[in-house]
Amino acid sequence: MHVAVLGTGLLGRAVAERLRATGHTVTVYNRTRARTEPLRAMGIQIAASEAEAMRDADCALLLLADAVAIRSVVLNAESHAALAGRTIIQMGTIGPEESREFHTAISAAGGDYLEAPVLGSIAEAKAGALLIMVGGTRGQMDRWNPLLRALGREPRLIGTIGQAASMKLALNQLIASEIAAFSLSLGLIRRSGVAVELFMSFLKESVLFAPTFEKKLPRLQHRDYAHANFSTRHLLKDVNLILKEGEKRGLVTKSLDGIVDLLENTIARGHGADDYSAVYEEIDPRP
Repeated sequence: MHVAVLGTGLLGRAVAERLRATGHTVTVYNRTRARTEPLRAMGIQIAASEAEAMRDADCALLLLADAVAIRSVVLNAESHAALAGRTIIQMGTIGPEESREFHTAISAAGGDYLEAPVLGSIAEAKAGALLIMVGGTRGQMDRWNPLLRALGREPRLIGTIGQAASMKLALNQLIASEIAAFSLSLGLIRRSGVAVELFMSFLKESVLFAPTFEKKLPRLQHRDYAHANFSTRHLLKDVNLILKEGEKRGLVTKSLDGIVDLLENTIARGHGADDYSAVYEEIDPRP
């Protein structure tokens, strides 16, 4: 297929590389064009505008930061005409109501819209191992499953538009809560003089263990948050979406209030673009 990838941040670039490696023709567009130039050497086409990127593509994948960016890139006057007869697949993390709004707007412009947010980051995208949640119809799922399977082994239909977005928020809530919980436990262990290796051995033998703890441990031990797979700034954006959706549905979200403060303070320390595990700096500050 000929695929347009709109947004070449950390995940967008990896998705574009994977699609090209699996034989697809790929055209990319990013508002900061310099970020797209390294892709040219891989045989990926660079578009000067979002409309140009979509013009000859069978579909466009949105890997943009948030709903504001999507409105700016996809629903502006220039790109509006390019939506007619084209499928837009939204793969970032946005709110369910935002996703439904895009469905309405893109359908009104003559396009087709489905959501397919993913769990996983750069390594999973390049290996075709993303977990893909689809919100749309069974017909859309069948139509686009071959393309999605280039990025994830078993894309799954979650339900209608907005339900996959809700699934993604539920999973990202765990990302935020688990890193905060693990950071506090690790800080207590280190300040108590208990061997981290002993703590991890007990943890791994228990039902409390999550693989992300072991994955993030080296970053926390060395206080090294560079080369982010998922930034602190983006996690804060997602947590705020979770709070909004949870409150809308009558859930008690007080457990996230402290995490919002931690993330905001971590960003204030200058770690907005760093890996979200930098929240450890706020929980267990350097002496």
